[in-house]
Amino acid sequence: MFNSLSLFIGWRYVRSRQQHGFASFISASSTIGIALGVMVLIVALSAMNGFERELSQRLLSIVPHAEIIAVDEPINDWQAAIKQAQQNSSVVAAAPLIKMTGLLQKGSQLKSLEIRGVDPKLETKVSGIANYITQGSWQSLSEPGGIVIGAGVAKKLNLSLGDTLQLLLPKQHHKNQRRNQFSAPIKRNVKVVGIFKFGGTVDDNLAYISLKQAAQSIDLAKVKLNNGKSSYQVHGIRIKVKNAFNAPKIVRQVASTLNYYVYIYDWTYTQGHLYNDIQLVRMVMFIVLALVIAVASFNIVSTLVMTVNEKKGDIAILITMGAKANTIMRTFMIQGLFNGILGCFIGATLGVLLAKNLTAIVHFLETLLHKQFLSGDVYFINFIPSQLNSQDVIITVIIALFLSLCATLYPAWQATKIEPAEVLGQV
Repeated sequence: MFNSLSLFIGWRYVRSRQQHGFASFISASSTIGIALGVMVLIVALSAMNGFERELSQRLLSIVPHAEIIAVDEPINDWQAAIKQAQQNSSVVAAAPLIKMTGLLQKGSQLKSLEIRGVDPKLETKVSGIANYITQGSWQSLSEPGGIVIGAGVAKKLNLSLGDTLQLLLPKQHHKNQRRNQFSAPIKRNVKVVGIFKFGGTVDDNLAYISLKQAAQSIDLAKVKLNNGKSSYQVHGIRIKVKNAFNAPKIVRQVASTLNYYVYIYDWTYTQGHLYNDIQLVRMVMFIVLALVIAVASFNIVSTLVMTVNEKKGDIAILITMGAKANTIMRTFMIQGLFNGILGCFIGATLGVLLAKNLTAIVHFLETLLHKQFLSGDVYFINFIPSQLNSQDVIITVIIALFLSLCATLYPAWQATKIEPAEVLGQV
C-alpha cells in the first residue's frame, strides 16, 4: 500500500511536525485521546469478561443449571429419571430435589425462605454449596432434623451452630381437597448443623434439609421400585451440564426423553437478568468508548489539514517533479496513521497491564479510600473481577486503526487537489 517514497516523506513530515507548537499539541491530543479510548475499552471489556466468568463459575456453581419438576404427580422412580438424564452426553450429573417454601421460627422472629430437600451426596455433584460452608459440615445434613442455612438467615434469626428452631411448611392439598380451605401449617423441629456464606441474596433466602426429612414433612409416599428397593417420591431432578450457557437447549432435550409431564426451568429463568445486564453493559460501553476513539481519531483531520496548508509549496514541487496523486495521498495518510498506531500501542499496552492487575488495583483503592465498591451482601461477589481476552484487544486495536485511517482520507485527498501553478506563482 505504501511505497518507499511515501514512507520517507511521511516520516520526515512527522519528525518536522514535532517542532511546531500548535500542530504538535493537536497531534499529541489525538494520540492521547486514542490511547485513552483503547485503554479504557480494553479494561472495561476485561471487567465484563470477569463478571461473566464469575457468573458461570461461582453463581452457577450453587444455582442449578436446570431443573425438571413434575407437573401432576411426584416422581416415583427418580433414580431411573437421573439415569435417563445422564444418557445425554452434555449432562455432567443429576440429583433429586424436593422444593418447598416455608418459614423458620425462632422465638417471636420469623423468616420466609426456600427449602430444598436434597440427597447430601448427590447434591455435591450438581452444586458447589459444600464449598461455602463456614460453620458445621455439609455431611451433617444427613442427621435427623438437620438443616443447613445461609449466613443471612442465621443473622436475621440470631442463630448459631447447634441451635434448635421450628420449620413451618404449608400443608399439601390433594386433588379432592378444596384449595381455599384453611389448614394449619406443618411444624417440624430442626437443628442447625451447617451455615453457608455465598454472598448476595442467596444467603438470605435458602436452606437445605435432607431428602428423607423433606419427604416425610410434606407426606410424600415411600414407593417400592422395580429392583425391590424403596425410595421416597420427589418433585423433580436438578441437572448440571458441561456448558452452562447451553443449559436451556440441553434441559429440553432431557425433558423430551421422560415419560411424564414436567415443568422446565433453567438458570436463565431465575438468574438470566444478571447475564443480560452484563451483555447490555458490555454493548453500551463498547459503543460509547468506540465513539470516544472516533472523536479522538478525527482530531487527526485537524492535524493533517494544518499540515497540508503548511506544506502546499512542498506538495506543488513534488507534483511538478512527477509525483503521482497516489504518492501524495499516501504520504499524508502515513502521517495520520502514525498517531493512530502510536495511540493504539500506548493504549493497548496500558490496557493490558491494567486489565491483568485490575482486581489488585481496585483492592488497593478500596483500602486507601476505606470504601468497598461491591458489597458481598448485595452482589454475589465483593471484588471487581477481570479476565483479559486477546480477541478483545485485537478487535479494539483494529477498530482504532480503521477509524484513524478513515480520518486521514479527506485531508490526504485534498492534498492531491493542489494546483502547482497557483501555489508556486505566489512564492
